[in-house]
Amino acid sequence: MRIIDSHIHLDRYEESEQKQILTDMDKVHVESLLTVSMNLTSSINNYQLSRKDSRIKPAFGFHPEQPLPSNEEVDELLNWIRVHVHNMFAIGEVGLPYYLRQENPDIDHSAYIEILERFLALAKEVEKPVILHAVHDDAPIVCDLLEKHQITKAHFHWFKGDIRTIERMAEKGYSISITPDVCYEREIQELVSAYPLKLMMIETDGPWPFEGVFKGKWTHPGMMHDSVRQIASVKRLPIEDVYEILYQNTKDFYHL
Repeated sequence: MRIIDSHIHLDRYEESEQKQILTDMDKVHVESLLTVSMNLTSSINNYQLSRKDSRIKPAFGFHPEQPLPSNEEVDELLNWIRVHVHNMFAIGEVGLPYYLRQENPDIDHSAYIEILERFLALAKEVEKPVILHAVHDDAPIVCDLLEKHQITKAHFHWFKGDIRTIERMAEKGYSISITPDVCYEREIQELVSAYPLKLMMIETDGPWPFEGVFKGKWTHPGMMHDSVRQIASVKRLPIEDVYEILYQNTKDFYHL
């Protein structure tokens, strides 16, 4: 029954919700929270949260679905990460702005690629995993960059992409994580069916809200038990085995 949330934006919850999640963790068998960051302020907030509770495992980075930062802002964040590298479990969340580009096709995609490369180079330098936001057309680009920088420990969160990219990622041994929308989204169920369980984790991406049976509810790590049941159903495996494999995958990937 033990689970780990491999991707949550804990700092973006209201303080009362953060406290509720931490209070509930033992009751819902959540052992750890990998909390990812949006920018420098977010990284500092997640670092401070982790200092108060050892079950919070912070990742530091720049989320790509936001306006392009200045070179000075990127430098400041990278320098801060280097100072706090021993408190960090991964570089993340980093990647490319697929959804932002749908809203504004004129944004400078190459500038986001340059920023991502700087984070990948740092991940290689400090020997930390990378948590990636890279979906649809951006995923093959990111795969190319991972190979260029010789990054092998890559975690694609809430992945969506074509079968060729899925096969390429699996062949390279990249990990993915599954959100609660596996309970109602056929596309995610098909991804679960196609991807090796040994390369899979679970996440909430909270406080992002979900539909289906979760509609109208605030996103809580306890929802991942529904995800595990659905994954076991899709894979046609005993649920106890799926729990243990997902748990151990995450422990091993992040050295928890």
